[in-house]
Amino acid sequence: MKTIGLLGGMSWESTAEYYRLLNELTRERLGGLHSSKCVLYSVDFAEIERLQTEGRWEQAGELLAEAAKALESAGADMLLICTNTMHKVADQVSAAVTVPLLHLADTTADAVRTAGLRRVGLLGTAFTMEQDFYRGRLESHGLDVLVPDAAGRSTVHRVIYEELCLGVVREESRKSFQAVINQLVDAGAEGIVLGCTEIELLIKPEHSPVPLFPTTRLHAEAAVTHALADTP
Repeated sequence: MKTIGLLGGMSWESTAEYYRLLNELTRERLGGLHSSKCVLYSVDFAEIERLQTEGRWEQAGELLAEAAKALESAGADMLLICTNTMHKVADQVSAAVTVPLLHLADTTADAVRTAGLRRVGLLGTAFTMEQDFYRGRLESHGLDVLVPDAAGRSTVHRVIYEELCLGVVREESRKSFQAVINQLVDAGAEGIVLGCTEIELLIKPEHSPVPLFPTTRLHAEAAVTHALADTP
């Protein structure tokens, strides 16, 4: 099995989910006591969040690029950026290493297309919903991407940073997210991309009238598949 490099800590709540999923999926595929071969570099999210807020994306990219190089030096055969938002600097990170970077948006788009859908609603941080680095990547795969209105985007962004990144899961926030999902469905969304790795802590399939695309799980599944590609 190839070694999976995890660029995590953004937030550690969702990185813990990555670790759990990678090991569960590896055990499901190989059986017995098998677990995932992986190395983790967990950054201080407060530092990254400050750079996000200040719009200092190049500096944030430099920090992640250095972390990526450390993962490669530690034996990683591939890299995962364990957050949707920081895929804004994916090219910068990828250029710093020689091992492949499995892009989360590509993995998600593949899952949507495999499901036979084209128009999806996107939930995530304001950066992910409003900027082109993620939406554009999904659209490059032929998808039509809808985002919530300004009030919906504000609600989703606030809950992610003020609650989910801190491990807080509130029923009232779940209902708020469900209202946003229903608005997207009314606007024509055939599925909903949970485009922030923390949202899966709050929203499950039973909370949506249309299929969900949980990006953390999809990313982990793609990583395990890649890691086991040449395994007898």
